[in-house]
Amino acid sequence: MWVWPAALVGIGLIVLPLVGMATAVDWSNFWELITAPSSLTALTLSLRTSAMATVVAVLLGTPVALVLARGSFPGQRLIRALVLLPLVLPPVVGGIALLYTFGRRGLIGSHLEVLGLQIAFSTTAVVLAQAFVATPFLIIGLEGALRSAGQRYEQVAATLGARPSIVLLRITLPLVVPGVVSGSVLAFARSLGEFGATLTFAGSLEGVTRTLPLEIYLQREIDPDAAVALSMLLVAVAAIIVITVYGAGGESVPGRRRSRPPAQGASS
Repeated sequence: MWVWPAALVGIGLIVLPLVGMATAVDWSNFWELITAPSSLTALTLSLRTSAMATVVAVLLGTPVALVLARGSFPGQRLIRALVLLPLVLPPVVGGIALLYTFGRRGLIGSHLEVLGLQIAFSTTAVVLAQAFVATPFLIIGLEGALRSAGQRYEQVAATLGARPSIVLLRITLPLVVPGVVSGSVLAFARSLGEFGATLTFAGSLEGVTRTLPLEIYLQREIDPDAAVALSMLLVAVAAIIVITVYGAGGESVPGRRRSRPPAQGASS
């Protein structure tokens, strides 16, 4: 069947570059390269800012997903398109947008500057850049989970007199906890690999804004062996995240609904 050769070519297109990079790693010095002070500083900063960006994505993305999945209002499709726009925008464009919003002369940043608050080229800017590109991943995953879960239990609770807040906290959110978890993991992974928006909006200051992808970019010119080793480390972390989310037969895929076994006594 023709689909198998085409599938193998597609798999090779993705896997072969990773194999090629693995063959270029200096495995004899791998541990020394990834534990260098600058590497550890960049990795620690990436993990810390990615965790913070994930929290922001959950806190702000969950209400958006709820409104899009459960609400019905004029302009809903436009709102959905706008909040998912960072999925298709080049990250550097997102960085420029953030710079002209929160920068010293930006739409909001100019007012914050008067108060003595500066966001651009700070660790806060890293978190904002990561949250900007990662939040749509949580929204799209959680919205799919909400639509798959349906509204039957919510409607039953409402007819029994439960208030909307009780329905949300006791029924809706518990139903989509797997979607929140998997969406959060994907948001964390996207934050960890963010480069363009971070470089444009936050710059590359060691210990302040230089995340692991920026460190890899810098080492590419200074020490190619270190760049390849750090790249392999980032691939390993990404692989662990992907396996965590999509492992076990895809049971953790956002929005995926497990099939229920037929009730006993049902006719076959």
